[in-house]
Amino acid sequence: MTTATLSEFDQGIALTPHAAEPGRYDAELGAGWQIGGGVNGGLLLAVAGHALAQANGEHRDPLSISGYYLSASRPGPAAVRTETVRRGRTLTTATASLSQDGEERLRVLASYGDLGSLDDEVATSAQPPVMPPPEQCIGVEHAPKQLIEQAALLERFDLRLDPATVGWALGQPSGNGRIQGWFRLADGREPDPLLLLLVADALPPVTFDLGRPGWAPTIELTVHLRARPVPGWLRVSHATRNLAGGYFEEDCEVWDEAGRLVAQSRQLARAPRS
Repeated sequence: MTTATLSEFDQGIALTPHAAEPGRYDAELGAGWQIGGGVNGGLLLAVAGHALAQANGEHRDPLSISGYYLSASRPGPAAVRTETVRRGRTLTTATASLSQDGEERLRVLASYGDLGSLDDEVATSAQPPVMPPPEQCIGVEHAPKQLIEQAALLERFDLRLDPATVGWALGQPSGNGRIQGWFRLADGREPDPLLLLLVADALPPVTFDLGRPGWAPTIELTVHLRARPVPGWLRVSHATRNLAGGYFEEDCEVWDEAGRLVAQSRQLARAPRS
């Protein structure tokens, strides 16, 4: 597959192995993935996650991945350096560091394995979020102009938000700290484990529903992947229960078309100014 035929997401996380430095991969962060003052944290995690997938041989699926965001990334060249910490029979633990212009932007620690080898039996009390079907939800085309201006990446998404959680867009936030909706990529690329890393940080910050719009930069993001998603829509729910000291946590669940909980995440982010 040539670059011209790659989806926008695959172009966004594309890597070139560095000939003179084993374990290093070069990337080009695109302007189309910006939000607020920098490149979206989920896209950055997917770039680092892609490098680890290439470096880890048969263990190509992230099972748990944590990223610490050290400085804001900008569109342009970036380098990802990977290091294997421990390689076992079913699990590889490794680190990655994404940098630009000699400054480290993101530090990652992750455990990789094979999601396809996991037992299909699921025992869970979790239930997917209840919301209207996609055609009855609110698309990006109805988003406030100022939101689109702050978030170029929304143009890459086919995002349909639950009408019950978009009061903030009308100046009527519920105060519940929850935003949820249906997600797929606008160009039709089907979901896979790397895309789930982006999806975990794809919805507007839940602080919008607390009446605090604006950029909410991620401090730390951890994603647990539970299964490979089937093709189709993803149901995504973001929620927070605590905003204190200028920071808030944001919990995310991602469900696939088969009704399976395929990813969970928690991040700590800086709250927008009042």
